[in-house]
Amino acid sequence: MRIRHVLGSSIVVGLLAASCASSDGGDASDSTAAPGVSEAVPTVDDAEPPQDTAAADSVASPATDPEPTVPPATEPDAATYDFSAIDPIVSDFVEERGLNGAGLVVVDAENGIVDEEYWGEFGPDRISLIASSSKMITAGILMRLADDGLLDMDAPVSAVAEWGAGNPDITPAQLVSNSSGLVGLLPDPTYGPYICQYLAAGTLQECAASIFTTPDDDADVVAPDTEFRYGGAQWQVAGAVAEAASGRSWAEMVDEFVVQPCGVDSLAYNNHFAQIGTGGFDYPVEFDSDPATLEATDNPNLEGGVYITPPDYAQLLLMHLRGGECEGGTVLSQQALDTMHADRVAAAYDGSAREGTGYGMGWWVDRATGRISDAGAYGSVPWLDLDEGYGAYLVIEADSGTGNELAALLYDPVAAAVQAG
Repeated sequence: MRIRHVLGSSIVVGLLAASCASSDGGDASDSTAAPGVSEAVPTVDDAEPPQDTAAADSVASPATDPEPTVPPATEPDAATYDFSAIDPIVSDFVEERGLNGAGLVVVDAENGIVDEEYWGEFGPDRISLIASSSKMITAGILMRLADDGLLDMDAPVSAVAEWGAGNPDITPAQLVSNSSGLVGLLPDPTYGPYICQYLAAGTLQECAASIFTTPDDDADVVAPDTEFRYGGAQWQVAGAVAEAASGRSWAEMVDEFVVQPCGVDSLAYNNHFAQIGTGGFDYPVEFDSDPATLEATDNPNLEGGVYITPPDYAQLLLMHLRGGECEGGTVLSQQALDTMHADRVAAAYDGSAREGTGYGMGWWVDRATGRISDAGAYGSVPWLDLDEGYGAYLVIEADSGTGNELAALLYDPVAAAVQAG
């Protein structure tokens, strides 16, 4: 069964507010529609009210010229979008691959959520683990501290954490651009000296101190800003740096900086890897959209521990498109966003994440198209086209290869629908 919510579609044209909350998928009708049938989204409360259009029809006195007739005030045409090409692509893919479903939310900087579609078990309230699609959120927390003057992204970690002396040359910017020189996820995701990154026991500070001070990685660490090493324990260290710089827990910062201003109540971090599933890169089906399956932890996994609903993730994409603003306030400055979106590995050491691809802070950078993305091991793929001012969030519960394959089928039809609208 497929559910579709379309704002500004060719069938139902709605006037959209630019705020984060007014485009929240949770405010739309959730009733199930037959395949191919669009649902009307309720009129946004804070849309521009119609103006008084009473005509000036009175007759002028003989001694004066007649008053000119005032034409009725009119609203500008609302944008229209035709996303009809999307459903057959995703429906066929879900069926052919035996997936439990999929979700897709498309956002536009001016018009908010412009398409929201679900297949199979997915709906606007489904909470999914998103693995590495957590990274841009994590990097954003550090950049918020930089905005607030609490953290210098280019100063050594030792400036804010005593245990930072273990690797005195590494900076926060290098940690969240996968350029710290610490061992990354590959070739061994379960690298022994860093195993605490997958354990819910202990605290983030204890784990980071262990990672940064162990002598057992000495033979495997390289100088910072010399080599791209994706993921791994450097992200755990980054979270602990944020705690040390702010004097607050990671959960407190996520709530204050992101959840509250953007109204994304489903967003939270945990460390599920040793709790459910096989600990590998296939989706842990035991989660089944229920955070209660996980024990609370003071050592959340910072590179891959987020769970969230599709509409809430879409609000984060809108924040990136709207100069760091959500309805509840400013999350990030435009300068911070520009830093995150830029190809840091190219600028810092002429590096590459892979052929034709750079990396910023939490974002992959496609050097041919300029598109940035933050795909996860379980098949979620958020992407942004900053020049055109739109983005999308695709989520499945499978694996990275499957998610990226489906996303590749959707890039062009999503772009065509948004640009035509």
